[in-house]
Amino acid sequence: MATASSNTPALEIRNLEAWYGESHVLHGVDMVVQPGEVVTLLGRNGAGRTTTMRAIMGLTGARRGSVQINGVETIAMATHRIAHLGVGYCPEERGIFSSLSCEENLLLPPVLNTGRKGMSVEEIYAMFPNLAERRHSQGTRLSGGEQQMLAVARILRTGAQLLLLDEISEGLAPVIVQALARMITMLRERGYTVVMVEQNFRFAAPLADRFYVMEHGRIVERFGASELQEKMPVLNQLLGV
Repeated sequence: MATASSNTPALEIRNLEAWYGESHVLHGVDMVVQPGEVVTLLGRNGAGRTTTMRAIMGLTGARRGSVQINGVETIAMATHRIAHLGVGYCPEERGIFSSLSCEENLLLPPVLNTGRKGMSVEEIYAMFPNLAERRHSQGTRLSGGEQQMLAVARILRTGAQLLLLDEISEGLAPVIVQALARMITMLRERGYTVVMVEQNFRFAAPLADRFYVMEHGRIVERFGASELQEKMPVLNQLLGV
């Protein structure tokens, strides 16, 4: 696999439109994410954030425009081929195999040919001590927070370097949300690129390098972490944070 040059964005979306059946959901979304960045996609429910994540992976109905992963155009690719470019998607519903144990879930994912090894099970357990303690527990016996950790950990096993995380903090206890925040920080330190959809602004604010705000299927604001304070009045208006 050819290696992208250092100034090639990890993800570049241009004029992305997407549909579910007859419903036109995304209306010309533009977004650029550089390697190693943590970028948060904010917006009210129904703004199109999850559809953007799904459209990146080719999981919507029709889609049009441009989605480049490390400089490779993927708009016409099947989902499994997009994943093999080193993209890991953690959907809001998590999607672990509940009949399998925690460790069996971790041993299932295939290793992608991304030029970078996925994390070993031992590295996963070092990052997520809760999962080490529950390694033999069936998926149905894990708490919501442990299931969320497992869903992310499973992606890290594959060697994916671009992580799409949809509402990973939703409905979880504060102590688990803090553990997930530490995880995001560690992933950034290891050079991963992270795009997060988040409703929990207080979780996302200290973690992200840059923010995009969606409304009605469009990007309506974009700014860096250094501009966060001056953008708060606009965010209050758009999000009610």
